[in-house]
Amino acid sequence: MTVAIIIAGGSGHRMGQDIPKQFINVYDKPVLIYTLEGFQRHPQIDAIEVVCIDGWHDILWAYAKQFNIDKLKWVVSGGNTGQESIRNGVYNLEGKVSDDDVIIIHDGIRPLVDETVLTDVIMKAKKYGNAVTSLPYNEQIFVVDDEISTVKYIPRETLRRVSTPQAYKFGKLNWAYHEAYEKEIGIYGSAYTNTMMVELGERLYFAAGSDKNIKLTTKDDLEMFKAYLKSDKDNWLK
Repeated sequence: MTVAIIIAGGSGHRMGQDIPKQFINVYDKPVLIYTLEGFQRHPQIDAIEVVCIDGWHDILWAYAKQFNIDKLKWVVSGGNTGQESIRNGVYNLEGKVSDDDVIIIHDGIRPLVDETVLTDVIMKAKKYGNAVTSLPYNEQIFVVDDEISTVKYIPRETLRRVSTPQAYKFGKLNWAYHEAYEKEIGIYGSAYTNTMMVELGERLYFAAGSDKNIKLTTKDDLEMFKAYLKSDKDNWLK
């Protein structure tokens, strides 16, 4: 079985709106529903769990019914941090899935997840035990020396930028969150599942990514998302 955990527990203060950004309507549809539709359509996704901000659970269930998201099986409360929210989602699956099931973790405010990206993440996770969406880094990276200058750069060929979706076999994922919270490893600041895994000594495997897979953090991101929805690919592009 393949289960998607969609993280939608944030309040979205940086967007500057009155409601959480995952519930902002774009062309009469909430952002979160665009995200869920990508998983609903994918033939290898068997079930969806959403980690949702408190006070919005009933609204989410209503939206899921309205937009025919029938793969949604569980809605659980988010935590005080992103890591706590993921942990809550993982722990809720205990007794519901097997150790070899693939669990995909994805940000609810990344609504343009591509079918081919999901397919590759699932395939790599089944083969290697985990998979993280990644892309080459195309800009030059320099290391700050004294705040106004630098004498060192990092070759971009040695870098990959990663995001969600990421996928893990449930047994290892569940072990990792229990281990991390017991030993207080990889759970603070901007930590995410992938960084936590590395801090726990695990090797991560790269999967395909997409530049279209943007995270809606600011109003500019929202405008970019709207532009993607309205754009059509030129026929001559291969």
